[in-house]
Amino acid sequence: MSAPPQPWRSAAAPAPAAAERLADAELDALLIIARHAAALIMRVHAEGFTVEMKGPNDPVTRADREANTLICARLAEQFPDAAILAEESVPGDRQVIAARVAERRVFFVDPLDGTREFADRRDDFAVMIGLAEGGRARLGVVVLPVTGLGLAGRVGEGGLAFREAPDGARAPLHPSTITDPSQATMVVSRSHRPTVADRVHARLGIARELSCGSVGVKVAKVALAEADLYVHGGAGCKRWDTCAPEAILRAAGGAFTDLDGQLLDYADPDLAVKRGICASNGHLHAAVLAAARPEP
Repeated sequence: MSAPPQPWRSAAAPAPAAAERLADAELDALLIIARHAAALIMRVHAEGFTVEMKGPNDPVTRADREANTLICARLAEQFPDAAILAEESVPGDRQVIAARVAERRVFFVDPLDGTREFADRRDDFAVMIGLAEGGRARLGVVVLPVTGLGLAGRVGEGGLAFREAPDGARAPLHPSTITDPSQATMVVSRSHRPTVADRVHARLGIARELSCGSVGVKVAKVALAEADLYVHGGAGCKRWDTCAPEAILRAAGGAFTDLDGQLLDYADPDLAVKRGICASNGHLHAAVLAAARPEP
């Protein structure tokens, strides 16, 4: 019997070996935009703010909205050929959304991923800008405002993935090489642990867990080899939660799919990621997907 299709296997580009390759004009521009948004967020963090609720378990602050405005304005100025879908300014008309995601290049923006952690004055929140081309995550940047760490990646020909320190120093990103699940570290949500995480933990005998907020922060830990896998079930995530982290992790050599093992479709006008998320170092991906399946 032939092995099942594994679309993540051919998606990743090897990280560059030479420091001089850690440059990309579009990624450089997006990092600057994300860092300006991060600085704005930290100013609001210092000045004080109130928390509103857009819906159940869906907080928002003026940091979210002001960062959203800044990012969208800069993207429109510097990338006039691309459509933009940002969390705090999503059109209410589904036809408008469908028209935008049908564009060849679409930015998916989460101006402050981890608003709950920001409101609780924790460190694990992020600015995320991802670009999809032809319905696939192509490049992305994630900046962690508290530490100043930035991550960036481009998938495909000429692909690269790197981390950027606050002083601008860059180094290639490499996920871990762990192949034994019993030696793996799984990153899990601090506030809403999904049942699929318990299933994977039990079936694979996961050695260790890290808990934090923000999808971007969790996937960053996998890309940085601080963790080896992350799973999320259900439809709680939106495509602005996943586009940038997916591009970074896949560019670094890791794997990112839904729980059926399929790459995410960013041309889908339904912005919810309904089949969950599986992010890994790549070596563990097939085992994690198998362990995540419900009992027949």
